[in-house]
This record gives sequence, structure tokens and C-alpha cells, in this order.
Amino acid sequence: MMVWINGKLVDKNDAKISVFDHGTLYGDGVFEGIRIYGGRVFQFPAHMDRLFVSAERIYLQPPYTKQELIDATYETMRANGVSDGYIRMVVTRGEGTLGLDPFQCFAPCTFIIVGQIAMYSDEMYENGMAVIIAKTTRTPAGCLDPRVKSLNYLNNICAKIECVKASLCEAIMLNDKGNVSEATGDNVFIVKDGVVITPPAEAGILLGITRNAVMHLCKRMDIPLKERDFKPVELYAADECFLTGTAAEVIAVTKVDDRTIGDGKVGPVTGKLLAAFRELTRTDEEIPYQA
Repeated sequence: MMVWINGKLVDKNDAKISVFDHGTLYGDGVFEGIRIYGGRVFQFPAHMDRLFVSAERIYLQPPYTKQELIDATYETMRANGVSDGYIRMVVTRGEGTLGLDPFQCFAPCTFIIVGQIAMYSDEMYENGMAVIIAKTTRTPAGCLDPRVKSLNYLNNICAKIECVKASLCEAIMLNDKGNVSEATGDNVFIVKDGVVITPPAEAGILLGITRNAVMHLCKRMDIPLKERDFKPVELYAADECFLTGTAAEVIAVTKVDDRTIGDGKVGPVTGKLLAAFRELTRTDEEIPYQA
């Protein structure tokens, strides 16, 4: 595997950053996870916009332009012969002192990995998946802007540990108000009486690119959509539940804790949105995104 790092393609064994990089020391940096379908990078402009907005919010200046990073991504795809896969693009604060001060770092480090990712099995897409509600509370939005896709994922990892210990793949996190926020790596949607409902930005969620695409598809398909808070009791009583994410795409949740959702099968709205999303990935359509 070849990795693009700081302007050069190198073998993965030579793709190294300093132990003094604040991305390593403190999780100080930003990243994007992006999918490739048939040689097309899905919603590339939206991902690049979010990367740069995330960086701006933490006063981090990427050392490359958006176009330079786009060109570098395609170069890395060609070097690895990948036409269907996954991209991880990272900008760290760079090498610095052992103190927290980000302005004592010399220069950001940028790298791009192109490989493969598989979150869930084909059976889960056909039959749905079981999840739990984590005891780990989502970091309040007032403590860390959830719109920043930062390298510090410890909050999510703690919730992930809970679901792994329960022999499951995903957990849903609540915010400090007891409302549903997001899953450890995905956004959450429920369906009730034909209406699709998803938590708003204020619930402490990352504004997912796939979430945005699914909301766009709802409007296109005349499926009623609401962004509003809801608590676990509404989740348990939903007709359908599904998660969205770059790696997850659109996947049904058929059980939460010990509660069966709806009839325990992939619901009709979820099925329609999954089919429409997969069709979208076969096109070059760019969906407007507000980072």
C-alpha cells in the first residue's frame, strides 16, 4: 500500500509522523472518511468543505489547498489501484512541544490513506442490526463543537467499548439532556407514522455527509422529514430506525436494548432510502451541504 504524506507517495511502512506531533500527543487535528464508488469519490466537495471548516474552527491551517488535496487523493487511488474503497484524509497540528499550546507547533502534517472498509455484514443490511443505548454520554456541544470532525474520538470509543462488550456492532449515545444524539460512528434516524425524524445539530451531532444526502433524498421522494429532539422512549416506539454514515451507508436497526423496533424487520421507508442512496452513489450528483 502507498500512502500520500506531506506531498509524497511512500510505502505504508515508511509513512511516519513524529511522536511529538500534537495529533498523536493530544488528538489535535481533523480528518475525513470518504467513500469511492466506481472510481468516483462520493460527495468530494462536501467532504473537503467540512474538512476545511473543521480546521478553521480549531485555528488549524491546512498546508494544501482543496484542489491540491483532491489531486493527491486521485494520485493515491491510482497508486493503489483502488476504484471502490475508502479514503482517510488527515491533517494534524504537527510536531511541537510537550505543552498544549497549538501555536508552538511548527507545521501541520497531512496524509491520505486509500484502502478498504467494511462496517457491517450483508446479513445486517438484509435483516437489520441490534444496538444498545450506551451509558457513556455524548460530549456536550458546549464543551466541544460536535461539527468539528476531530482526531479526538475517545468519547465515541468509550461508547464503542460498551457495545463490543455486549457483542454488538453499534451503540446509540444520549446527550446531557437525555435526548438521542448519535451513534458511535453514525447518525440516527427514526420513522414514525411515515415521518422521518433525526436529531438536530443542537443535539450534539456531527453533521454527516451521508445524513445530508439521505435528508436530500427524503425531500426528493416526498417523504416527510423533521429535525427535532427525541428521547429513548420514542426510539423504542418507532416504526423504523436506521443509521447513516460514510462507511455504514444506510442500515436498519431492528432492536434497541431488549426492545424490538417495529415488526423487527427492515422497514419500507428504510428500504426505499437505502435503494435510493445506492443509486445516488452511482452518479456524479453533488448535494449542497452546509458545514
